Amino acid sequence: MSASSEIFLFGEFRLDRTGGGLFRRDASGVFVPVAIGSRALEILGTLVERRGEVVPKEEIMGTGWPRTVVAEGNLFVQIATLRRILDAAQSGQSCIQTLIGRGYRFVAPVTRCADSGISHIRASVIGIGPRPPLSIVVLPFTNLDKDVDREYFADGITDDLTTDLSRIAGSFVIARRTAFTYKGRAVDVKQIGRELGVRYALEGSVRRSGQQVRTNTQLIDTDTGANLWADRFDHDVCDLFALQDEITSRIAFALDLELIAAEVTRPSEHPDALDYILRGRAALSKPLSRDTYAEAIRLFEHALALDPQFIDAQSWLAHTLAVRKHFQMTVSPAADLERAEVLVKRALVASPHRPLTHLAKGMLLHARGDPEQAVPEYETVISSNRNWVSVLYMLGMCKLLVGSIEETTPLVEQAIRFSPRDPFMANWYMLIGTVHLLQSRTDEAIHWLEKSLGANPELPFAHGHLAAAYALKGNTERAAAELAEARRLSGDRRFASLARLRAARSWGAPKIRTLYETTYFAGLRKAGLSEE
Repeated sequence: MSASSEIFLFGEFRLDRTGGGLFRRDASGVFVPVAIGSRALEILGTLVERRGEVVPKEEIMGTGWPRTVVAEGNLFVQIATLRRILDAAQSGQSCIQTLIGRGYRFVAPVTRCADSGISHIRASVIGIGPRPPLSIVVLPFTNLDKDVDREYFADGITDDLTTDLSRIAGSFVIARRTAFTYKGRAVDVKQIGRELGVRYALEGSVRRSGQQVRTNTQLIDTDTGANLWADRFDHDVCDLFALQDEITSRIAFALDLELIAAEVTRPSEHPDALDYILRGRAALSKPLSRDTYAEAIRLFEHALALDPQFIDAQSWLAHTLAVRKHFQMTVSPAADLERAEVLVKRALVASPHRPLTHLAKGMLLHARGDPEQAVPEYETVISSNRNWVSVLYMLGMCKLLVGSIEETTPLVEQAIRFSPRDPFMANWYMLIGTVHLLQSRTDEAIHWLEKSLGANPELPFAHGHLAAAYALKGNTERAAAELAEARRLSGDRRFASLARLRAARSWGAPKIRTLYETTYFAGLRKAGLSEE
């Protein structure tokens, strides 16, 4: 292996010439090892290191078979192996060009991160202009305990955050081995940004005192050195590994929102497709309304117009169209679902294992009234990214509809733990209140539904459920007032009668429909909702 200590990034691959080998970014965004022989790896390293240059065949053979005379056919075999691995996701020309009679040239854009010892890191970009959006390095968290034996906990948080942030769609996260070369060093974040070619740096500290663990984190703009976001997480010590998981999940989710919010504030004279995707995602982080969905859909449409083959644009647009229909915030529900279905099919053909594509498919099935088929799609997403809290919520809804009501509240509670100040919190509270209502725990239902309306008073369904709960408690005056609000806020007149309400959506498996009849519909009947 070459004595140079360098990492090269190209396409979906990372080549670590320090001895790490070749890695490919998987569907969840994490780099996983690629099986490749040592000779092919040496040849690839030589070509990538001299990207854009013609490397003579004799020189390449000297790299792959040092001090050995071999037939030229052996080189052809190794080049074919490399092309089979590297070009699988390519359309068009190969990463490796053949120049007949001269040699080979590596032509794909390459980012080179060179590490010439722990004391110094430099980064140079070959064939690429600006730094990638959502590019970040997780610097080693500082252990503030006097007990050095607890260093592992801070290191573990750094490791987990590096992995979790890699799962954020569109993110570019510096590998752990490179980030850890900064451990214990006082280096200005602006310098780190220049050396590693990243826009953001995350740094933090961990302190344990008795049965309490406190984690402080801050996100820094490496251009300006400005602190963009900071938060503190306090937890009781119980199972340290479970605690570590919860801390990293909360930080990763919060950072997902903050990175997108920070990125969309950067001026852009000529927005590209990814820029519109980020702006659409930022729009979806606002309190949900008809205007919010319209804005997000407009931005995703812009992204798709710029790049019709962009899978993220197809998936985000399909997902948002389906969500808008599910929450009755569209004047064209059939057209929205038809468009979403076309986009999902295209995305699945192009990238059948991408989590975002499965999210769009799950939401489409959910909006069509098929929660049973939506469940495995949502579970696929969660298996690749445990921090996707909106999917935890949607999965909880589907679990309720298919009859697994006991699984709903734990999923929503997990979402609340990961994102305790989420803009979608009102819907999460409403779902917990719905479970209590269906299980005839009326006081608990009222508590959670009131919390839901405290977070967002514009939810017609929360008013409807609260009307039923108050009526079951005998407070018919309050029930009638809540029913009137549900009618006012609903855009499709479903609260005009019980018959219209039953026809407006699927009410789940037979046992769940029975629970709705004996609690929700019975309560609304007492609140004054007519049968027809």
